Formats: sequence, C-alpha cells, structure tokens
Amino acid sequence: MFIEQLMELKNIKQVNQQAAYLQLCTQRLILSVLKGINTEELLRYAAQNEPFWREWSPVPPPKFFTVSYQREKLKNEIEQLLAGAGIRFYLFLQNNSQQIIGDIHFSNIIGGAFQSCFLGYKIAQSHAGQGYITEALQTAIPWLFSTLRLHRIEANIMPGNRASVRVAEKLGFQNEGLARKYLKINGIWEDHFHYVLLNEQAE
Repeated sequence: MFIEQLMELKNIKQVNQQAAYLQLCTQRLILSVLKGINTEELLRYAAQNEPFWREWSPVPPPKFFTVSYQREKLKNEIEQLLAGAGIRFYLFLQNNSQQIIGDIHFSNIIGGAFQSCFLGYKIAQSHAGQGYITEALQTAIPWLFSTLRLHRIEANIMPGNRASVRVAEKLGFQNEGLARKYLKINGIWEDHFHYVLLNEQAE
C-alpha cells in the first residue's frame, strides 16, 4: 500500500518525492497529496479565503497566517499520512496545477472494529458553487473505500451550512441526527448534523 511504502522512507525529502505521484484525476480537477508543499501558495489559499470560511470554521490559531505555521502544518500532514491517521487532497484545476482551489481531508482514520474516518472539505471563494467539491469526492471516496477498506465516513455539518449539506446529500450521506453544541465554530459552540456514508461492500 502507498502508506506502507512511505513508512520505509528515511527523510522528508524522500516522502515529498514519493507523495507527489499520489494523484487522482477527475474531468476538471487534479487531487494531489502534499503537492501543496509550496508553503507560500498554501498561505495565499488560507489567507485569501479565511473571511469566506470564517462562519463555518474554528478560530485560526496564533501565527496561522505565516509561512512558518503553514510549513509546520504540512509537516504534520506528512506525519499523519505516515501514521495512516489522515490524508488530505489539495484540489487543482486541470489547466492550472499551481493554484490550490480547495481541499478535502479524511481525518481520524481508525481501523479495528470501527473502520471509520471523518470528512472535511473547503473550497476557495472564487471557485464556490461550481460543483468542484462534489466532483472531487465522487472520485476520492471510492478510492478511500477500496484502498483503506473503511466501513464508514462521517461528516458533521452545521444546519445553516446549506452548501455543505447539499454536497453530503448528493453523495448519498444520511443524516443520523443532531449533535448539540458539537464543535466550537468561530468562537461559538454550534449544533451539527451528523451525516454518515456507509461502504456496503465492506460488510
């Protein structure tokens, strides 16, 4: 498996070289793991879109909008990938492989009897409302189910976030109920719908 291959590497440079080939393609997009190692581009993506994401996101930590923080963030993503605990795909347009337009993150990957993970996703304001996240997930989710053999993916979404609710429902996620004051978003403990997608082929 890809993660097992990475665990055999000796340093970050080797990890980056190997990770660069892990790409998924859709009709309009390239989904790349760690291709966003360009920390300046990652900082631009985060800083430019923070006002757009603010209503649905936790308050950014101190120094978040610095190159050093983004470099450490990417280092942590490598560590999560090596541990088999998480994987983030950065989204690029097929005709522009330099500019990040979104990302999808499978986090807290747990095996054993649980075989599950959490899903998060973001899109740049300039590319919102064009179906890119749905398109990316229509490719990434089958890849995740077949590669890691997970049984379920969970997504927690604020009721007012209609765009994210539409994405989840288009992909077949089922609303299993409301979790009260589930996450602290933009400084406030907010209720979240608990959406779940099951991998019936793993049953």
